[in-house]
Amino acid sequence: MTTAPTTAAGTSRQACDAPEATSAQLAARYGLTPSSVRPTRSEYLRLLWQRRDFITAYAHARITSMYSGARLGQVWHILTPLLSVGVYYLVFGMLLKAKGGTGDNYIAFLSVGMFVFTYTRESVSMGTKSIADRLPLIRALHFPRASLPIAATIVQLEQLLFSLAVVFALVLGTGEPVTLRWLCLVPALALQTVFNLGLAMFMSRIGARLHDMGELVPFILRTWMYSCGVFYSVEHVTQHAPAVIRLMLEWNPGAVYIELARFALIDGYQQIPANTWFAAGIWAVVAVVGGFLFCWQAEDRYGRG
Repeated sequence: MTTAPTTAAGTSRQACDAPEATSAQLAARYGLTPSSVRPTRSEYLRLLWQRRDFITAYAHARITSMYSGARLGQVWHILTPLLSVGVYYLVFGMLLKAKGGTGDNYIAFLSVGMFVFTYTRESVSMGTKSIADRLPLIRALHFPRASLPIAATIVQLEQLLFSLAVVFALVLGTGEPVTLRWLCLVPALALQTVFNLGLAMFMSRIGARLHDMGELVPFILRTWMYSCGVFYSVEHVTQHAPAVIRLMLEWNPGAVYIELARFALIDGYQQIPANTWFAAGIWAVVAVVGGFLFCWQAEDRYGRG
């Protein structure tokens, strides 16, 4: 009697049926690797840099599609803050008389605060939904998921640069002179961009896990706006407040970047708290490092439903 030769398929079947063989052992035996593995931090940064063209192209495509259904297109990104400035000027400037400590140019004061805070607000709002709203793309293509909140921040940066012409027109039209301090706006917005980037990455993971967060974030951001001194002078409001409250409001990151922009563009802002630039740098570093690490840690779990 002769024994039939064992085929390769039979050998594989026997190996898989062997009770002592674990999944890890079988994967190692046949050279199988997980389809999604979280890379190291340095490798992840390298992958993000390699995908920089994809990130910018995706951001530009998002800008094009955002207002494609509106007759005025991207003009709405300027009209919305302008209309808000008009409403808040009527409420806080005319009715509530909240001009104390804001200087003689409340319109410029309010306009700068509104546009600067809108940059952070929209970056966080878009960043929160950046991964949750792109599950088909995530499941179809392999790329660093942090690319999506980064692209969301780039979208808002381009919108801000587009709207700065309106901010300059409002500031100049209300009598503010052009001074060398205007150059301070560049590092101020650079630090704010880094902060927004970190916050967008941080919130993208939360939004990917908790899909209802996208509905809750607007209320959180609205509450934050009322504590950032968009409509009032933080220094004036806190001059008789306890030291802890004054310190909390002065170190509020939303207020910090608004104060730096006002210092740059409004001549009446002769001085700001000495720690404002330091606070802006600290918040930027903490946000971008913390946001990157928080987003990276869930890299292998995005898109799993």
